[in-house]
Amino acid sequence: MLRPGTLVPGGADGVPITRPKERIDYLVQQLDKAKTKIIVPTPALGEALVRAGAEASQQIVEHLQRYSVFSIEAFDTRASIEVAAMSREASVGGNKRGKSDATWAKVKYDRQIVAIAKVHGATTIYSDDGDIGTLGKRAKINVVGLAALDLPPQKAQLDWLEQNVEEQPSSGAEGV
Repeated sequence: MLRPGTLVPGGADGVPITRPKERIDYLVQQLDKAKTKIIVPTPALGEALVRAGAEASQQIVEHLQRYSVFSIEAFDTRASIEVAAMSREASVGGNKRGKSDATWAKVKYDRQIVAIAKVHGATTIYSDDGDIGTLGKRAKINVVGLAALDLPPQKAQLDWLEQNVEEQPSSGAEGV
């Protein structure tokens, strides 16, 4: 949503997920309709802006700030207390990274993202990052990947129709 042209992650089968923009746009529309805030943690925003360039970064931030459904949330005192608790819990197991094979820098970023979500009362995190998924679940936050997002109903029906028409053997006759 923030950076069109970004590579689309593969689903469980490794095949790129179809219609990612439509899935995300529909999710945002549904959350906005339900008056649900979409929290954008500043560490996640920073990651999204890294390859965007200065001008595009400014446009992305302005886009997010233009819509009341989005709430950009900083890593603050409450989130730092939560990260400290996550880090202590991981260290008890003998490894500050917990069970993650990621770099220490990535682990710290991921913990900040999940901590911000938690202290702001998020019930769901939308991410295909496995480490975010693990941390989110530990924090009792539902984690949903891109492939699990619904397509808009009209588009989903058209996809079903196209798929079923392609699978039907041709009878040589046309119908309406």
